[in-house]
Amino acid sequence: MAECFEELKEDRAPGVDGVTKEEYADDLEHKLQGVVERLHRRSYRPQPTRRKMIPKANGTQRPLGFPTIEDKLVQRGLAHVLERVYEEEFHPFSFGFRPGRGCHDALKELSRNIGTKKVGYVVEADIKGFFDNVDHDRLLAMLAHRVNDPGVL
Repeated sequence: MAECFEELKEDRAPGVDGVTKEEYADDLEHKLQGVVERLHRRSYRPQPTRRKMIPKANGTQRPLGFPTIEDKLVQRGLAHVLERVYEEEFHPFSFGFRPGRGCHDALKELSRNIGTKKVGYVVEADIKGFFDNVDHDRLLAMLAHRVNDPGVL
């Protein structure tokens, strides 16, 4: 879990508890042991996420969430586990939200292929409001095929 703490960026806004990464670093080992113990006992409960509405160019607003440092650590740890479980499912040409891959890598690959191969079409997808609209029951059912832990689900 210490590696998850190191991955957190320094300049991010705090969650509802007001604790920054720098403040959380005080007595870090003891705090991390406490989080791990609560996860093992299944007594860990995430805090509410602080929300702020961000204006968009089209005049609408988008909610932005600020979880606590502790919740970010648990989310990052779970992401590491799920990445190991699902990474083998992805094609080499998939770039979205994968470790070590990003939009710049996708653009480099696109440029390389368009410049050297016959290309009939390019697909770019951005699913608007995905997490606001995803069927959570179906998502959990899909996860349950590969994840056996009810606490994770």
